[in-house]
Amino acid sequence: MKTDDQLRQASDRPASSSSTAVDPADIVRTGSAFDAVLWIAALGLLIGATLVNQYLPAYWQPATNVWTRVGVIAGMIVVALGLLYATHQGKGFMGLLKDAQVELRRITWPTKQDTFQTTWIVLVIVLIMSLLLWGIDTVFGWLISAIIG
Repeated sequence: MKTDDQLRQASDRPASSSSTAVDPADIVRTGSAFDAVLWIAALGLLIGATLVNQYLPAYWQPATNVWTRVGVIAGMIVVALGLLYATHQGKGFMGLLKDAQVELRRITWPTKQDTFQTTWIVLVIVLIMSLLLWGIDTVFGWLISAIIG
């Protein structure tokens, strides 16, 4: 098993530069007790953010203002996300997002003409299939009514 420093160094390198690329599952599996504490604190803050609006005004006078409560909720969410980012899993997730951004740059998007042509083809096929299914349904309806009644 690799140490935390080896995983961090390997995750900073591009995957194509070395044949010993880090498996993303290794990053997720290599957690510490501190990561568990961060997860619990973040979950506590997120649960607390859902309860602020109901309970905080009873215990803190400035919280009767709606914008104060919105600020407290937003602050709790931001701190919770910051704590989650500090975990190994959070760093692995950010690496995943960076890789996804690189992949998005490689996409060749269709031209406007291709999009319109494809849309019209889909609409025509849907119309043809709906007419075909309507016709089959009508024929079966006639057959069933001829048998039954």
